[in-house]
Amino acid sequence: MRFLRRSLTGVFLLAVTLALIAWAGSLVRGAVVARMNEEPRSFPQRERVLAVNVTTLAPQTIIPELTVFGELRSQRTLDLRSATGGTVREVSDDLVEGGTVTAGQMLLRIDPVEAQAALARVRADLQDAQAEVRDADRALILAEDELTAARAQASLRDQALARARDLSERGVGTAAAVETAELAASSAQASVLTRRQGVATAQARIDQANTRLARAEISVAEAERNLADTEISAAFDGVLAEVTVSRGGRITANERFAQLVDPDQLEVSFRVSTSQYARLLDDTGALLKAPVAVTLDVSGVNLRATGRITREGATVGTGQTGRLLFARLDAAPGFRPGDFVTVRIDEPSLEGVALVPATAVAADETVLVVGEENRLRSAQVTLLRRQGDDVIVAVGDNAGATIVAERSPLLGAGIKVNPIRPGQVEETPADEMITLDAERRAKLIAFVSEGRMPDDVKARIIGQLEAEEVSAETVTRLESRMGS
Repeated sequence: MRFLRRSLTGVFLLAVTLALIAWAGSLVRGAVVARMNEEPRSFPQRERVLAVNVTTLAPQTIIPELTVFGELRSQRTLDLRSATGGTVREVSDDLVEGGTVTAGQMLLRIDPVEAQAALARVRADLQDAQAEVRDADRALILAEDELTAARAQASLRDQALARARDLSERGVGTAAAVETAELAASSAQASVLTRRQGVATAQARIDQANTRLARAEISVAEAERNLADTEISAAFDGVLAEVTVSRGGRITANERFAQLVDPDQLEVSFRVSTSQYARLLDDTGALLKAPVAVTLDVSGVNLRATGRITREGATVGTGQTGRLLFARLDAAPGFRPGDFVTVRIDEPSLEGVALVPATAVAADETVLVVGEENRLRSAQVTLLRRQGDDVIVAVGDNAGATIVAERSPLLGAGIKVNPIRPGQVEETPADEMITLDAERRAKLIAFVSEGRMPDDVKARIIGQLEAEEVSAETVTRLESRMGS
C-alpha cells in the first residue's frame, strides 16, 4: 500500500509538472506570435542637409605665377690682387670688410724701394743703349766716308791703268808698267770691298743698338708699371668683402687680398624644372623676357625687387636637372649678393580659366557641382596650374557653375547641401513655437522624467516643456523617440 501511494503521488506530481510546462510554452508562443504580429514602430526620417562653402567657376584671364627659390649675385665682381709682392706701407681707411669705395680711390701702397731701384737700373741700361745707338750712327758715317775715299782711289787707279795700257799700245810704255798699274787697280778694288764690308758692319751695329734700345725701353716700361703697381686703386664704385690684409703685413705677387662687389648691379640665378621651363618659351622656342619679383623675408619685413629674365645657362650641369635661369634686377635696396630669395615669375596669361581653392578639386580632377534642389553632382575639369593653396582650372562647359570649395569624405554626388557663398553668413532659422494641451504636455514630461538622460538635461527639457510655448523641433524630436 505504501508503495502504491508513493507511486501515485509521483505520477500526480509528474502530470502537474508537464501541465505547467505546457502552459508556460503556450504563453511564450502566444507572446512571440503577438510580438511578430505587431506593426513595427516607425520613426520619421529626415534627410540630412550639410552646409558647404561654395564658389563660382567664372571664366577669366589669369596670369599664373611660378614660385621658385634663387640666389642673388653681382654682375660686377672683381678680385683685388697685388701684381707685385712686398710690405704694405699704407692702407686706406675704407679697406675693411663692408667698406664702400669709389672708382680710382687708393686702397693700399706697397713699399716701392725695390721697384724704384729696378727702375733706376733699367734707366741706366736705357742710357747705355742710347749711347750705343749714337756710336753706331757715327761709325756708319765714318765707314761710308772711308768707302767713298776708297772708291775715289780705285777710280784713280783705273785711270792710271788705262793710261799705261794706252802707252803700251803706242809703244811708249812697258809691260812692267802695265802690270804695276793693274796690281794697283786690283788693290784699290780690294780696299773698296773692305770699306763696303765696314759699312755693312756699321749698319748691323746700328740694328743691334736699336734692338738693345728697344729692349731697354721695354724694361723701363715694365719697371715703371711695377712701380705703379705698388699702388692699388678701386676699379669701380663698390663694397669690399673678404679683406685679408692690413698695414705692415707682407703680401706676395698675385695674392688676393680683397674682393670688390658692385651692389647696384644684381641678378638672381634660379633653377626651374623642364616642364616649368617649357612654359616660359614663346612660339619660336626662345626664352621669354618674363618679369620676375624677388622677395626676402627679414624679421617679418619683406624686401622686394623686380626685374626681368635675361638669359639661361648653356648646359644643365652634372647631376643637375631642369634649367638654370638668370634675371637682372632693377633697383634692389637692402639686397646683397648671396641672399637666398623667393622668385615669382609671371607666366603667359591663360584665358577661360578660374582660380579655385585646391580643396575643391579631387585627385581625379573632378569637382562637386551644386545642381537642382541643391544636390551635388560630379563634373570633370582640367587642372592647369597650382598657385599655393589655390589651383587654376579650365572652365570648359562648367562656366558659371557653383562648386563646393571644400570637399570632405561626407560629400558626394546626390547629397543635398546648403550652399554658403563667400562673405555670406549662414542664417539659423527661428524655431517654430507651438502651444501644447495638458495631456500632451504631461505625456512628454513623463517620457523625459523616465528617460535615461543626465539630470541637468532632464531639468532643462522639462523647463522648456512647462513653458507656455514650446519649440516645435523639440516636441517633434521627443515624440519621434516615443514612437507616437
